[in-house]
Amino acid sequence: MQKFKIILAGLRLLVAFLALSPMIAMGDAAWTSGPAFAQSVIKSIEVVGNRRVEPETVRSYLQFNTGDPYSASKVDASIKALFATGLFADVGIDYKGSTVVVTVKENPVINQVAFEGNSEVDTATLIGEVQLKPRSVFTRAKAQADVQRILDVYRRQGLFAASVEPKIIQLEQDRVNLVYEITEGAATKVKGINFVGNHAFTDSQLRDVISTTQVGWFDFLKGTSIYDPDRMNLDRELIRQFYLKNGYPDASVTAANAEIDPNSTGFIITFAIDEGAPYTFGAINVESSLPGVDPNSLTGDLLTQRGAVYDASQIDKTSEKLTLDVADQGYAFARVRPRPIPDAATHTIAITYVIDEGPRIYIERINVIGNTRTKDFVIRREFRLAEGDAFNSLMVDRAKKRLQALGLFKAVDIKRRPGSAPDRVILDVVVEEQSTGELSFGAGYSTSEGVIGDISISERNLFGNGQFIRLKLAGSFERAQVDLSFTEPRFLDRNLSAGFDLFFKQLDYTNYSGFEQRKAGGDVRLGFPIAEKLWVQTSYALSRDEIFNVQDNASLAIKEACGDPNPTRTGSPNCQDSGYWTSLIGTTISYDQRNIPANPTRGYYIEVANDFAGLGGDAQYWRVNAEGRFYYPITEKITFVGRAVGGMIQGWGGEDVRLLDAYFKGGETVRGFDTSGFGPRDVGSANKDALGGQKYWAATAEVRFPLPWIPEDIGLSGAVFADAGSLWDATGGAKKALAGYPGALQDSDSVRSSVGGSIMWNSPVGPLRMDFAKVLTKESYDQTQFFRFGAQSKF
Repeated sequence: MQKFKIILAGLRLLVAFLALSPMIAMGDAAWTSGPAFAQSVIKSIEVVGNRRVEPETVRSYLQFNTGDPYSASKVDASIKALFATGLFADVGIDYKGSTVVVTVKENPVINQVAFEGNSEVDTATLIGEVQLKPRSVFTRAKAQADVQRILDVYRRQGLFAASVEPKIIQLEQDRVNLVYEITEGAATKVKGINFVGNHAFTDSQLRDVISTTQVGWFDFLKGTSIYDPDRMNLDRELIRQFYLKNGYPDASVTAANAEIDPNSTGFIITFAIDEGAPYTFGAINVESSLPGVDPNSLTGDLLTQRGAVYDASQIDKTSEKLTLDVADQGYAFARVRPRPIPDAATHTIAITYVIDEGPRIYIERINVIGNTRTKDFVIRREFRLAEGDAFNSLMVDRAKKRLQALGLFKAVDIKRRPGSAPDRVILDVVVEEQSTGELSFGAGYSTSEGVIGDISISERNLFGNGQFIRLKLAGSFERAQVDLSFTEPRFLDRNLSAGFDLFFKQLDYTNYSGFEQRKAGGDVRLGFPIAEKLWVQTSYALSRDEIFNVQDNASLAIKEACGDPNPTRTGSPNCQDSGYWTSLIGTTISYDQRNIPANPTRGYYIEVANDFAGLGGDAQYWRVNAEGRFYYPITEKITFVGRAVGGMIQGWGGEDVRLLDAYFKGGETVRGFDTSGFGPRDVGSANKDALGGQKYWAATAEVRFPLPWIPEDIGLSGAVFADAGSLWDATGGAKKALAGYPGALQDSDSVRSSVGGSIMWNSPVGPLRMDFAKVLTKESYDQTQFFRFGAQSKF
């Protein structure tokens, strides 16, 4: 009987389970559909706590409506949807009877956004960066996002220690003032720049290539020593382009790392370079598939020459010249594609310029975007294309490079988009401008002038016209100088450089020749290229020279030069006509084939200048000066430097060359000699005054090398040299003045020579150089100087 009762109870439980199992499978709906859960149906939705937001707006974000069964999962989804709007600081949903009560706390509206503590970054810049603006809804998430944006701005300025804390000031009617409290901290500067993997070029040479500079004594005057990740990316490209121009087509910057130094005072930047092998140009050919275009007629456009050091920029320039030449022959859609053929065995790259017809597409419009200061024409004149011309991608790319080379823009991008027809294209030239004004200081010391210094203010984009202007003040214990220079780099929108200069300088030659000189005037100039790297400049100058403060014991030649009608050895000078006007025209031709003009290791530079004075004025002479410099890499670290210079001046029309127009030479020309240390001299005067000469020449042979056992990053290097030269042929006035004093005028064209060594240091204050010279040959009246020291820094 007992067993039967147990079996019966088990059957009852089984029946009950089977009856409930469909409802379990249906979930919440099954429970609420029955009579026991009729109260779970939502009959109304009430919104409370809202002030600005309409109730219907709140209800639109809910995942349920009246008449729906109450669901906990839909309530959670509704809360998330309301928070996602950014309108609410807090949201709660309660179920009371058959009513759902949605309680919200609205985020306040921003009345004002302010910044406190910002001195390095102006407020306008910060306002442009943040997303929260007046009359927008405040949320803590957006405020934190703006904090990060502000920190990014400060990091671009090198202020990595900056911190930002957003604070709100409660106002009435659910409004707030948002204040970003900024602690800027000290700027994080670049303590060192190192290079790994460079063998062909020294660290010092590569530092001259990049835009970032190391911290120095006067770096508060410039911003390039502040760490900037964006500038590092630019530097990587500058290094790569430098190697491509100097014989290394496979060179790449494999890494650029910036690490805080051990003392946490600045960054150490390291560029890892894979140079690859050096290459020269192999065979250079031109192929054309265009009828009527003879490749042989285009060889004059080739700037790439067999056997020359590989230079990617010369390939681009050659392609541009070929494109223009073929276009002039009537093939507007011609396309030039350089095809390199490298030979790893001989380390040569043969170049074949393939000329064919490109797609027939015309330029519908050229838009210039982003130039808030620079005028449109400054940008458009760098294009060799105009609206309506045939589109040529090579010409567009060359225009982009020319714009980048102007130095007016931080970034340049030329975007292409479809025009109004399939054969039309629109070019959008997008530029990002950068600061073009510069305040520069110079300071140093030299054994010839003592303490020297200069200050200059320059602007490379005057009034947005792309013009250059500079005012420079310079001086020392023996010199005072003021220069104003203006240059229009694209005169008449052509490849002509025009400008003018105004100058004033006063020189003290009391210790060497017993007088002081004053010179003031100006010139106008016009320069233009004849060929690649060959430049011509013509000028006209008008100036007034004056000799004054002549010493009582000065040479008779000097007293005569100042207009003393009856000069005597011991009497005070009676200077009556100490000033004169010079009106001259001049022409200078220069050819620059150096690999790095600022710090060359290979190539040469030649300059010839000719001046003719006498187009009005008092002085009448013609003058020729010439200079040549040669650089040859003996090894990767050792460079041979050769230099030859010379000049002569001669009067015409019965006029003698005046004393102030003569050449005065010394240790700056042949080391081992004092300032104005060799050349014609009045040995009968109390101070054996130098009188200058009408002819001179000088030559230098120098070998530069890194100092052994000294880390290269210190910047020390050495040199050994041999100098020779001469200055002779005193002016006619000097010869006449001393004709009555036999033996007083000493004048010889004998060779003066010296040998010695130098120590050079790229110091934090700029380049320093110490020369130690032993004179080998000289005249008895020459004045020597064993040690010569000079320093000048540009910032």
